Amino acid sequence: MSDEAAASGSGAQQAFGRLRADLLGRIVGQDALVERLLIALLADGHLLVEGAPGLAKTTAIKELALRIEGDFQRVQFTPDLLPGDLTGTDVYRPETGDFHFQPGPLFHNLVLADEVNRAPAKVQSALLEAMGERQITVGTRTYPLPEPFLVMATQNPIEQEGTYPLPEAQLDRFLMHVRVAYPDPATERSILDIARAEARGQLRTRASATPLLSRDQVLAAREEVMALHMADNLEEYLIQLVLATRDPAPYDAQLARMIDYGASPRATIALDRCARARAWLRGGEYVTPDDCQAVAYDVLRHRVLLSYAAEAEGLTPDAFVAALIRQVPMV
Repeated sequence: MSDEAAASGSGAQQAFGRLRADLLGRIVGQDALVERLLIALLADGHLLVEGAPGLAKTTAIKELALRIEGDFQRVQFTPDLLPGDLTGTDVYRPETGDFHFQPGPLFHNLVLADEVNRAPAKVQSALLEAMGERQITVGTRTYPLPEPFLVMATQNPIEQEGTYPLPEAQLDRFLMHVRVAYPDPATERSILDIARAEARGQLRTRASATPLLSRDQVLAAREEVMALHMADNLEEYLIQLVLATRDPAPYDAQLARMIDYGASPRATIALDRCARARAWLRGGEYVTPDDCQAVAYDVLRHRVLLSYAAEAEGLTPDAFVAALIRQVPMV
């Protein structure tokens, strides 16, 4: 959000504008990741972030947690992790002779599931169920998760040995799949300057950081996002874009043989919410086609399953989405 837009927007927009500027001052070179984190917070969804080690993925959500009212928990996923290590479990108390529920790390507002593909299917399933249902069931009791509740799961694309890839159907529970690239030389120098300043103690520490956003401000911002105007023809364009992932033949017969499964209705909902959140975050009074197209890659890349022929020819989900954006017209 520009300074001018932040100054003229609502109180919630101004607060998010300050939050975004503060985050970008600490996380250089990852503007897209910062924006996607804020979009996920506004759209009440979860992120799957993929990138090599050392690209500020963990730092991004930690810095966000410092600046909103709520708590943060990091969970390192490993092959020996159990579902109860996430959800919590009933603990027997011999002094009273009964069981007491001990909440797990998922009972926090912001949760970092680090290297989520290193844990087996049972643990992944427990995480994804909590993300989808916003509650946890242990034994015969169900416990609601706090609000807001955001999970950022990370994947390391370098190492595949000893990992458990998330099933395509379960990936659908993530609002967006964000890919993080290496920084350019100028950004790398800025990162070095920040690291040196931290080593000299010139930047504020976790203990001294003050939250910028209250829980009520986050919830109020979500209401404003959902109330943002979207024209009927843009809504139809959004729907047609998702439908084209399932049957691209009317637009390109060649693309039709490249797809096995298209995006589910969750993609339509996610595209709508993310486009609204992006427009609102940038100070807009209505959603534009650019907002829809800008988030389309992150919303759709994990929801389309390419055919064997497409993969053999080197086609990627991003290239498939790009082709649809070029060919699906505004009505």
